[in-house]
Amino acid sequence: MAQIRERDDASHQGGSSALSLRWAQGFPKQNIHFVNDNTICYPSGNYIIFINLETKKRTLLSCANGIVGVVATNVPYEIVAFSDRKLKPLIHIYSFPELMRKNKLKGNILLDYTLLSFSYCGTYLASYSSLPEFELALWNWELNVILCKKSQLGLDVSQMTFNPMNWHQLCLSSSSSVSVWTIERSNQEHYLKAKSVKLPQEDGTFFNETDILFPSTLLKDPIYGPVMPLSAIAGLVGEEAETFRPKDDVYPLLHPTMHCWTPTSDLYVGCEEGHLLMINAETLKVTVLQKREDATLLEDGVKLISPSILVYQKDGIIASGIDGVLYSFIVKDSKYSVENLLTMKEPVEHLVFSPNYKTLLIQTEKGSIYGYTFDEKTPLNKILVACDGNFQAVDFITPGNKFFMTITASGEVSIWSMEDCTCLSKLYLKTATTTVACSPSSFSAAVGTMDGCVYFLDIQDEEYPEVIHKSFLSESPVHHLVFDQLGLFLFAGTAEGKLFIINAKPSSLFKILGFTESGKEILQISTVSILERDLVEVMVLSPLPETGGSRLEIFTLPKILPQVSTGFSDERGRLQDELVHKFLYETEHALSSAVLGFQNNRIYGFCSQVPYICSYLIPETEHIGVCVLKPFQKTQSKQYGPGRLSLSFHGLWLMSIAKCGILCFRDTMTLEPFSRYRSHSHHGQGIQSLRISMDGQHILASGKDDATLVYLKWRRLTGNLATEMTSYCRNVLTFMIGTMEEENNYLTTHHGSIDLAREPEHTHSNESQPKPNIDSSQEDLQIPEESHHKERSWIEQKSQEAIKNEIKLFSQKRKDIKMGIKLLTKTIVGMMEENEEVDSIAKLDEEEFALDLEELERLQDQSEEEVAKIKKDAELHNLAKSYLTELIKEECWNSMAVKGRALKCFHIPCTVENFPMKERTAEEEEELKTVLQQRKIEAECLKLRKEIIESQSAMALVKKLHEEDDEEEEEENKIVKETNLPDYLLGSLSSEFGVDTSLLPSQLELHSREEKINQIVLLKDIIYKVKTAFNSEFNAAYKQKEYEIARVKERNVRIKEIILDLELEEIVWQPEFEDCEKPERALVVEDHEIEVQKYIKPRKKTKVDVLTHQDTDRWLHPQGSDDRQRGLMDMMGGVLEVKKEDILRMVIPEPPFMSKSDNLWTEDEKKQFKEYEKKVKELNEERDKYRKSLEAELKKLQNSIQESTQSFDEHLKRLFERRVKAEMVVNQEELKINNLVFSLLLEEELNSREEFLNNYRAKKQEEKGQTTEAIRKAKEDLDMYKEHYDNLVAEDKVLDRSFKKEFSEIPSNQVEILYKLFKRRPRVHKHKTQPDSTSVVPFGERPESGKLNKDAFVQLMKAMDDLDNITNMPEGLDPSTWEHFCATRRIKVENEFKVKQKSAGLTEIGTFLRKRIEDDESVQHEIERVLRELILLQEDKVRFQLDLTIQILLKQGQIELENFQLTLEYSDAILINKNIIEDLNSVIRTQGQKKVASMMESKDVHKGIYQIEWEHKKMEMEMEDLNQKAWDIQMLFFSRDRQKYLNEPNYESLIALQIGIMEQTIQVLDKTHKKNVEHCKKLLRKLGKVSNKKDTANYNLSCNLQNELVAVSERKEICDSIGTVLTCEKIAKEQFESRLQQQKLTSISKQQAEQISILQAEVERLRMRTFPALVQL
Repeated sequence: MAQIRERDDASHQGGSSALSLRWAQGFPKQNIHFVNDNTICYPSGNYIIFINLETKKRTLLSCANGIVGVVATNVPYEIVAFSDRKLKPLIHIYSFPELMRKNKLKGNILLDYTLLSFSYCGTYLASYSSLPEFELALWNWELNVILCKKSQLGLDVSQMTFNPMNWHQLCLSSSSSVSVWTIERSNQEHYLKAKSVKLPQEDGTFFNETDILFPSTLLKDPIYGPVMPLSAIAGLVGEEAETFRPKDDVYPLLHPTMHCWTPTSDLYVGCEEGHLLMINAETLKVTVLQKREDATLLEDGVKLISPSILVYQKDGIIASGIDGVLYSFIVKDSKYSVENLLTMKEPVEHLVFSPNYKTLLIQTEKGSIYGYTFDEKTPLNKILVACDGNFQAVDFITPGNKFFMTITASGEVSIWSMEDCTCLSKLYLKTATTTVACSPSSFSAAVGTMDGCVYFLDIQDEEYPEVIHKSFLSESPVHHLVFDQLGLFLFAGTAEGKLFIINAKPSSLFKILGFTESGKEILQISTVSILERDLVEVMVLSPLPETGGSRLEIFTLPKILPQVSTGFSDERGRLQDELVHKFLYETEHALSSAVLGFQNNRIYGFCSQVPYICSYLIPETEHIGVCVLKPFQKTQSKQYGPGRLSLSFHGLWLMSIAKCGILCFRDTMTLEPFSRYRSHSHHGQGIQSLRISMDGQHILASGKDDATLVYLKWRRLTGNLATEMTSYCRNVLTFMIGTMEEENNYLTTHHGSIDLAREPEHTHSNESQPKPNIDSSQEDLQIPEESHHKERSWIEQKSQEAIKNEIKLFSQKRKDIKMGIKLLTKTIVGMMEENEEVDSIAKLDEEEFALDLEELERLQDQSEEEVAKIKKDAELHNLAKSYLTELIKEECWNSMAVKGRALKCFHIPCTVENFPMKERTAEEEEELKTVLQQRKIEAECLKLRKEIIESQSAMALVKKLHEEDDEEEEEENKIVKETNLPDYLLGSLSSEFGVDTSLLPSQLELHSREEKINQIVLLKDIIYKVKTAFNSEFNAAYKQKEYEIARVKERNVRIKEIILDLELEEIVWQPEFEDCEKPERALVVEDHEIEVQKYIKPRKKTKVDVLTHQDTDRWLHPQGSDDRQRGLMDMMGGVLEVKKEDILRMVIPEPPFMSKSDNLWTEDEKKQFKEYEKKVKELNEERDKYRKSLEAELKKLQNSIQESTQSFDEHLKRLFERRVKAEMVVNQEELKINNLVFSLLLEEELNSREEFLNNYRAKKQEEKGQTTEAIRKAKEDLDMYKEHYDNLVAEDKVLDRSFKKEFSEIPSNQVEILYKLFKRRPRVHKHKTQPDSTSVVPFGERPESGKLNKDAFVQLMKAMDDLDNITNMPEGLDPSTWEHFCATRRIKVENEFKVKQKSAGLTEIGTFLRKRIEDDESVQHEIERVLRELILLQEDKVRFQLDLTIQILLKQGQIELENFQLTLEYSDAILINKNIIEDLNSVIRTQGQKKVASMMESKDVHKGIYQIEWEHKKMEMEMEDLNQKAWDIQMLFFSRDRQKYLNEPNYESLIALQIGIMEQTIQVLDKTHKKNVEHCKKLLRKLGKVSNKKDTANYNLSCNLQNELVAVSERKEICDSIGTVLTCEKIAKEQFESRLQQQKLTSISKQQAEQISILQAEVERLRMRTFPALVQL
């Protein structure tokens, strides 16, 4: 018996009676999951089914909100998570096996979760939702919080898994992409980072992907400007430009199907194309694994096409696909070998290993589950065998308390046990089945099929059911099978609305008693068969779409109908309505279900459009026709969607089911519900089939789409509900026990004699009887019998029998009719033979001889319909063609102001075409007007500026008298220059057509976008004017040709007369306009172009005949009365005067005698003959003269025609040259327009590129701000976390240091022992896996498991409990001290554990900070890269605006080279106007001549200067000589001593006196010098002593200075390292802290002194206690 965990809901249980769920049977449609090593689970409908693989025990978990969504399990925690399917769904977390709800996760998802996945390590759950959010969320399911989430719009993911070895990695894959998500954690913050994997192409190769944002391979085009990326060319400026690729550059990639992780954190990915990929999760490098060349071939040469299902095993993977074969891949060195592991009978849907890797579960496409165990004799074990499709119908096997039966749409019949839902047997009918019903009166069952058959099964032995009979009712599918309550009749309803009544007893071989016809569709069949009545009431419900209501047909069958069935039906098997008392009823509301009540003549109906259940009273009086029923009682159903009603076996309970999936039990009298239960959900389209057992205790409900079968049982029934049902069931079984034993015995005794291939009774009797004799008159109408291999239905057999009976009854009449038909046939054949001999006009069609007027009328109607259809198709075709014609005509002809036409020469093959032109639109005219006005304003402004500048310069350089004349000349020159710009500068020859180009700006001035657009408008106007000018010339030529043709026609009239007179055979040349010259003729259909004879209506034809007859009579009447005209014709040839033109036709009549011989003539006759000859000669001479004149006139006319046409041809040749030149001008202007358009497009590309780069830079700057904020926050977290870590470390050190102080009162040896115990740590035994499992399980122990950390802490605390045991206490230690020690040591251990955790967290935060810094640097690098690209782009943009593309006309021959070596690269060249160079050269020549003249004049001046300078130098030299002589005389030397010697008489005495005085002076000076020297020596000695003292003092000061400098530098470095805190503040703080420390030490010393005094007192007291006290007694 399955254990059930369900939650009662007040909304689902009503009243005091309650239902309980016993079990639910379903098969997995999603992937199965392991909860632990021995238990699996899968969702089915509203339930999650748990199966123990060892005991096969089942457990159910019910979802209160309806159908279960996605499911995920966590094996280490034994947790199950599933989502419900409702608006704003929830994720429920349950524990196993308690099935207690741990948590309920509520997010912001609107519709549904598509994927759930648990991480193996930690309490993390990942969820993914599809539309509309496409959100990936990471939960902490224990704390019920979303740690982080991220959306990726438009990506629908098919698989999501955590890395088993690293919970930080998460892989998401779909059919087009694979992405690896990294979960980064900083303290309590979590972040998701996605990296997409670049998949190979479909053939497994990689393509070199270029950088889309900053392509480096773009060529620099020196002619057409910069080359932009494709995104800029496409005009993309948003995020789509980052991933834009043209259609031609998009290559089909591999399509992933499934992925799996490896212990090395790699990914194996299977693809639809058959490739196997290995992806490195860190670098995202993709490797396409190759098959080994020496690998053995698979069995039967099978190749692995698509490894769509993957599961990892040690050293490889196990894969499977749609072929149902399991392959083992052994991967080594990027290559793999394949082995055939196992072959299944159906495609494999999912593979999963058990957590201990001992069992491989194989889930098939149908939902079957197989367990594959390696290295065992019977490795494949059937765990769950699914049915072949959803449950189509279900029913109890009488009496309904042990077994029940189910069928599927494919024809699988199964018998199950009620106790534990064990499948006892299966039977395959090999045909599509629709419904099933079990007989209450025997152990037999009926199964309806889509081909119209009913199979009857013998189910006495539930383990071996067999088909005992088959009834082929009709070609229509059987949709309904209903036994009456007593098992007398079986009612079978088909899709075409026929209801068959079959004897339900096996002893009657399930004889078909008849059928009745109902509506086009039967919705439900309801019967009432109770013990008290001898009739069986039957009601059939069918819809009435035309009125929106429903139709009810009620008839009764006597229970003795099997004995008198022949009288109740006609020959075709149809029951007679009068005998079965059939009555028709209708309801106003459409009913989806209706049942017939057992009592009070009531009908219960379920309204399909309004949520009501109504009861109707059946009128007691009989009626004819249709009776409309009014609701007698109405109650709200509180069930939405189409519903279905059914009655319990005793008829007192009304059961209702609907699309909402809620089962409701009601009282038939009050229609009030007394019990409700939600067994299914509206997401699975509700309940499809509901059955209740005879005793009412067992209820089966099968879902429509969720394929779940639910078994319900009453938990409690209040009042007499159970008593009534039990007593009624007992009475019925007592009544039916005899019939059941009889029928079951018949099944047992005649089991071998019942033949499945045996036809129904009617078919068998017909085949056994001999065929009646049929005469020749009946051979043609004999219905051909079908071949024996094709089976005929019962209704067809009855029809055949009725037809045969009719043939026997009316055989004589048929003979007479046939003889008459033969005679009529002969007559008609003769008429047809005569018809073949007549003309085709009078011949009749073969259909006219048909005697069947109805058939003839049908053929005529059919032909008329076909004619009408063909006519309508032709009209539609003509209408489409006409519409297309009008469109083409409107576009190519009507819209043309100048129609396109051509002119051809008369004598030479030359054709000139004009320019077809459309009329300018109002917008174009307005735009041209605006541009012209703007250009005129600009030209005037420029002219005024130049006048102002030139007038100012002229006033300074030129005299006032000539100022006005010069300005006028300059203005005239300017006007000439403005109006006569050279063609080579204009770039075209448009000026030759008289087009004004004065307002056209120079090509060298087009820099802005507006200027280029205006230039395009002006160029279009020039093209328009050129075409207009040429078209005017063309029109003149066209008129000239018309004139020439008219002249030729006039002359041809005379030429024709001359040719006629001369009787020449020349052909007159008559020129005509061709179709290309007059294209409008193509739009008009002439009468001579129509080859088909015109259809004239009879009325119009009669009118035309009358008019023709009148015209003929009018013409004949004057001919008969015109005698004058007739006489003129006879006598004078119809003219009164002979004209000169008639001389050639004039004939002189011969005399009558000329018929005689010459000898017989008389003289008069001879004279007459001579006169006759003379007249003939004169006439001939006149003829010759006239003929010559005519010939000369003919030649003159022909020559004049030839000359005029040749002159026109010459003119047209010149016009052709003009056309060529005009076309050349148009092409030149269009080339300029194309260049301008190209430059505009390139400018738009540059602007798009610039805007994209700015947007991209803004995006990266925003990311930069985010990364900066993340770095700042991470640093704050790191500092805070580090501070906590330092505090913990400090506390740990304090605990270590203060240990001996805390235990200072105990002896030191015990303290040492306790300290060793304090340092001792218990050994925590790690969980060791089994050796065999270690070799099988590829992943081993998962690192960083939160559960393992908790378990390790718990084990550590348990080990500490062992260490804290009293047995480990040292000897002699006080127990209280031991307890205190144990508490201290536990605190120390807990603190160390916290330090380890904090250390790991600190490392994690540091790693996170480093990654954020790397992200910030990469973002900064991207920003710098964008800035560089922007600078280069701006340079290109400026260069593009200045480097213009202009069009220059060159004369032929200026660019012709003998050897073509023209250089196209002019990067260092500039293009300027030729006039500028010529003007500059003229100025240079003028200035050069002036300079030469000035140089000649300067040369002559310099010669004179040189002569004067020479004379001046000569005179200066003479002057210098004279001055030198004078100076020598003046400077002649004569000293004072010589003068004194010459003037003094006693010169020698004087000299002697002076010598004496000088000697005395020298002596005095010598003495003084000696004294000074002595004094200085003394002073030097004193100063030496002082110097020695100063040196010693300086040395000491220098030493002190060096020390002070070292101290200053140290203080400076300390201050620099500390920050901006002032030294004085720091000193004050240090003094304050020293004082605080001093106070603390003082207080501590006081406390210690007090403690010492107390201890001394205690020691003294103890000493006094230990020593004897000498107290006086």
